[in-house]
Amino acid sequence: MSTHTGSLLDTRSQWRTWLRLSSALTMLSFVICHLTSHCFLLISLEWAEAARKLLMYPWQGLSGTTVLFAAFLIHYGNALWSIYVRRSLRLSRWELAQLALGLSIPVLLTSHAVSTRVAEHLLDVTTYYNTVFIAQWLVFPWLGAVQMLLVVAIWAHACIGIHYWLRTKAWYGRYQPLFFSYALLLPALALAGYVTGGNEVLRQAAKDPDFVSSSLADANVTDETQAEAGRMVEIGWAITILLPLVPFAGRGIRAWYYRAQRPPVLSHANGRSVPILPGATVLETLRANGIAHASVCGGRARCTTCRIMVTEGLDTLPPPSALEAKALARIGAARGTRLACQIRPNADIAVMPLLAADASAADGAVRGGLEGSERLITVVFVDMRGSTTLGEARLPYDVLFILNQFFGEMTKALTETNGHYSQFTGDGLMALYGLHADDPKTGAAEALRGARAMLTRLDALNKQLRADLREPLRIGIGIHYSEAIVGAMGPPRSRIITAIGDTVNTCARLESLSKEYGCVVILSRQAAEAAGVDLADHELHEAPVKGRKEPVQFYALKTLAELPG
Repeated sequence: MSTHTGSLLDTRSQWRTWLRLSSALTMLSFVICHLTSHCFLLISLEWAEAARKLLMYPWQGLSGTTVLFAAFLIHYGNALWSIYVRRSLRLSRWELAQLALGLSIPVLLTSHAVSTRVAEHLLDVTTYYNTVFIAQWLVFPWLGAVQMLLVVAIWAHACIGIHYWLRTKAWYGRYQPLFFSYALLLPALALAGYVTGGNEVLRQAAKDPDFVSSSLADANVTDETQAEAGRMVEIGWAITILLPLVPFAGRGIRAWYYRAQRPPVLSHANGRSVPILPGATVLETLRANGIAHASVCGGRARCTTCRIMVTEGLDTLPPPSALEAKALARIGAARGTRLACQIRPNADIAVMPLLAADASAADGAVRGGLEGSERLITVVFVDMRGSTTLGEARLPYDVLFILNQFFGEMTKALTETNGHYSQFTGDGLMALYGLHADDPKTGAAEALRGARAMLTRLDALNKQLRADLREPLRIGIGIHYSEAIVGAMGPPRSRIITAIGDTVNTCARLESLSKEYGCVVILSRQAAEAAGVDLADHELHEAPVKGRKEPVQFYALKTLAELPG
């Protein structure tokens, strides 16, 4: 695909995204105004009529109708086009629900739209609440049930769309209960008002035999206008039922044509190889073949949970579109990382998913490279000496106060030297350095600065707590630089960014050696070399490590002054 063609497709995709969202928000604004006016039916028809005139004023007239009708055509047309361009209709449950609701809305809406807005402009009919209720509660009572189904369908469709649009926003979680309360109350009050208004019209019709005829006459509703509106409704139903079949028919014709072609093959990390239909995204291909893959936002390049590592065929892919590039930049994605929902391979490709199939929106916010990869990293273990005796003759909250002070100072030292707090180990902690560095060796130098900061802060803490301590707090620090598996690990809702492997075990061993050698820092030879420090005047020690054939070599630094600056 040429750069010009890719740029053109990218522009079209951005326009489609913008039009889909803006048209949806336009129609949602109309629906909110309409349902709010329905709520006033709980008071009286007169109050509701006054509220409707005020709230629906921007949508009245030719300009308001044009904006509303254009928004509907854009959103509905985009939905039909989306059905056609998808290479797979294996969708998540929420996507299927939103699609089914969206296709049902025009069918449910046809009668109401024709008898109100269309009749006003083409048949010179004036719409009032009482005339609508007469039609839906007296003349055609089944229309009342259709109207209530319409409200539920429109509101559920809108809420699903809004929720899955906003759920990737960091602030959404704080306000979600407020959104949920509003989403529950507005339609409930509107439907209650609708039932109240309908019953009120039934009572008035029972009391006054002329109520129906006079109301219809005031609205200019005649036998001729009703017959013409009925014909329009029948035409509308035929269109809204048959039109959605067009993209499905187009998909069938396209699939028949493509079956005769030799499609490229997608090789998955699970060992399966599946054909790729022309124009299909990797996400669509995986879903079509029943391979579970994460996609919180439904394939709109918002959540990045569908991220993959392209292990073969990367050079055959066009560069990321602006939408994909923005999402990848947001997570600091490494080379070879792409979004499965955005790439459409036209040659053989091999991919490896970087997040679990049940990944959440929070998992999508994890920076690239932290989904799980083997990389060079500096590991630091810090352990408090004599912590078991700290609690002797002390109340529990005294011990916790001292420990929290200690961990607070250690964490500050990590933060100011670009360290990452990884694990709490009872009376110590594990930290990672070089996690986001372009050159992983810089992590070793920063770890030495971190050790100096920890020891400096510990001295200050000992002075601050000298009245509360029998003896000063002491720590031992182990620092090692090597390859480890780094990523977000742990239970789904409480994952931490940490490291596992031989490097971590070796560093823990180094920290324990600080007790034997009576020193504050044990620095491995690899960490010293990576940091570029000269420790020729220090003895190079060796010690065995459980599970390793080769011993670990290290330097024992006894005081803060011995730490390289």
